[in-house]
Amino acid sequence: MKAKHLEILVEEPSMEAFLQQLLPRLLADRASFRIHVFQDKDDLVSKLEPRLRGYADWLPEHWRIVVLVDRDDDSCDELKQRMEAAAERAGFDTRTRVGRVIWQVVNRIAVEELEAWYFGDWNAVCEEFPGVPEGIPRKSAYRDCDAIAGGTWEALERILQRAGYFAGGLRKIELAHVIGLRINPDANTSRSFCMLRDVLAEAIT
Repeated sequence: MKAKHLEILVEEPSMEAFLQQLLPRLLADRASFRIHVFQDKDDLVSKLEPRLRGYADWLPEHWRIVVLVDRDDDSCDELKQRMEAAAERAGFDTRTRVGRVIWQVVNRIAVEELEAWYFGDWNAVCEEFPGVPEGIPRKSAYRDCDAIAGGTWEALERILQRAGYFAGGLRKIELAHVIGLRINPDANTSRSFCMLRDVLAEAIT
């Protein structure tokens, strides 16, 4: 059964700002969505099981729940296992557990954080900030956008500041808004972004 609505749980406002711009283009009116923002990742993960138990009492069969957090410095496998266990204890079938069979909850992790997805579509960054070097993705440090050492948002801030932007510090929500408008989902090279993109397409088709 195709999903007609997505409930999306995120850890912070910049991810909400990004998705508010991206999802209308990605979903193309095939499903509605609502984004729920938590205080931070710890807040989301700690409250995930009771939040899902609340959904279990009334969730319509054509709705799906998407849980999205940054990996940061956590073990991706351990973080995913915690999220999967919370969903299963709440009584939900997850995408990881049941595969392409109709799932109710999917857990996805931005590796290592949202800003890696901007490196995954550097053309979008260049269009919005034309002073940044176009060749960044060809440099060894940035070739794998999901494995940028030393903090992805810090690396992005340094590049933008050297080009004359955000002299007072990276304004994450503002950046998420403008890049969310420009990003090309089909061209993104971030594996973690593509996993989110593909599972959403699967849900609504």
